[in-house]
Amino acid sequence: MQNISKSALNYSLLNIDFETVLPENKKITEIKISEADYSVIDFETTGTSSKSGRVIEIGITRISNFKIVDTYQSMINPGLSIPYFITQLTGISDQDVSGAPYFEDIAAEIIEFMDNSIITAHNLAFDYGFLKSELERNSLPEPENEKICTLKLARKLYPELKSKSLSNLTNSLKIRHKNIHRALGDSNATAKLLLKMIPKLEDEFHIKTVKELVLYQSSALTTKRIKFIKKKLIDDYNSLPDSPGVYIFQDPSEETVYIGKAKSLKKRVRNYFTSRSAAKTREITKGANKLTYHKTNSELTALIAETELVKKLNPTVNTQLKKYPSSYFIKINKDDFSAYPIVTKDFELDGFDYFGPYKRREFATEIVSILNKTFRLRECSDKEFKKSKGCYLIDIDRCIAPCLNDFNKNEYNSELEHLYKFFAGNNQTAVNRLISKMQHFSQIKRFEIAAEYRDTVNHLLSQFYKTTLIREPINRANALIKIVENGNEDYILLQNGRVVIRNFVLKTELNFDNYLFDYFDGNTQLYENNTERDIERLRILLSWITINNHKTKVYYLTDYNSKTELELAVST
Repeated sequence: MQNISKSALNYSLLNIDFETVLPENKKITEIKISEADYSVIDFETTGTSSKSGRVIEIGITRISNFKIVDTYQSMINPGLSIPYFITQLTGISDQDVSGAPYFEDIAAEIIEFMDNSIITAHNLAFDYGFLKSELERNSLPEPENEKICTLKLARKLYPELKSKSLSNLTNSLKIRHKNIHRALGDSNATAKLLLKMIPKLEDEFHIKTVKELVLYQSSALTTKRIKFIKKKLIDDYNSLPDSPGVYIFQDPSEETVYIGKAKSLKKRVRNYFTSRSAAKTREITKGANKLTYHKTNSELTALIAETELVKKLNPTVNTQLKKYPSSYFIKINKDDFSAYPIVTKDFELDGFDYFGPYKRREFATEIVSILNKTFRLRECSDKEFKKSKGCYLIDIDRCIAPCLNDFNKNEYNSELEHLYKFFAGNNQTAVNRLISKMQHFSQIKRFEIAAEYRDTVNHLLSQFYKTTLIREPINRANALIKIVENGNEDYILLQNGRVVIRNFVLKTELNFDNYLFDYFDGNTQLYENNTERDIERLRILLSWITINNHKTKVYYLTDYNSKTELELAVST
């Protein structure tokens, strides 16, 4: 009778055919790198050799559609003693793994978790070597997933860094790295590093698909310059400033080949003339005969200019408009008699009010939780609401119950008005209510609930205004946004969903000062309705300031009586 390993039995019990859980490589290689699934792995081991060493901990961080969506972690019993120096490095002792599963016990879970994804690691040869060896010991086949090594990529993307170790990269790129030398801590840090690399690969090296990424990581690394670059292009390159802006490659007939943006035009375009460049980059320089540029005051206005030029000129190599990092918002349908706040990442000029933006969904969700504890608005889903039945929130005076026919509409509208004032910075009503509830629960000896309200008050006072960037509904905001970057300044006017940029490089704006004069004269109705351009600009602006809020200051027009008064405040 043939011996059946425990891990093989596990595969059978899970109804997993090993061959079917492997990715369809041909399809995966054509996926865009920002949309692909990655399983970022990290192992803690008993030594450096995968032949004699064993895995003692595994961490896997799953990325899908450019965000971390899941994690997997397990201690593993290696079946041998852990060397003292490994315990000193990782904190993992023999006692920690004595009751842990053996690798064969969780092999099926690991393979299933990595299903249809690209296996990724920092120093892939080390981690994948251990994965392969552990599978071989249990008579299991090697996965056929595509594989990416962030260490190889780092050598090409960050040649200026002396060390390409994970710790040095996370420090240099300001990536939070918790639980160093533990499997999940290191896999999370590597996943965040990959998320930093993907936009750089797309923007600077024109790597779009998984196939291109796999080829690029394996290409020869050299610092030599590419020979036979056209003299005209070199002359054009030498004229580039070390400033943010937009660059344009044109062919001999002055048709646009490619448009890109840069924080530094000089540093960015330099990548086109080194052998670190990808195949598509070499394609651009081969077909181009001329290089022009538009200088901007900030990366933000360069982003906006790039987007609008791509739409206008339709260059041959720009295959798609860029996706920008997601921002999250709190959305309210103010015209609904039962309006209430919900979290969304979709921003539209659709008549709803949007507050934010927030960098992470958790921030927005936490603020909605504060709002629910403070204001007596509905919290239920539309499905529950349509049942027209009251719930326990009425009993604890946390909802006015607009689901019931006899609810007080004026009282509900008053609650909604207080919520809007809360976003505008008038938080005293909210604080007073929360403190009152805290005292109530303390008096009836419900100390756990009282402590929850105390913590909510503290969080509200210390964190809320650090995360909410614009205090008016974004779609109806009247505000001047000042951007300061490397000593340069940009000014962007928001006016009821319209976006106007002062001295915009493309010369497509109506007079910026006239907009301000007309606002303070009460003539804002003179201007046409919002356009698709305004929506696109708003999305780019909101995405950018979510990440770069430290470079941003917002002046609300309602705080000033005249353009002169506003300009005085901005200049001081």
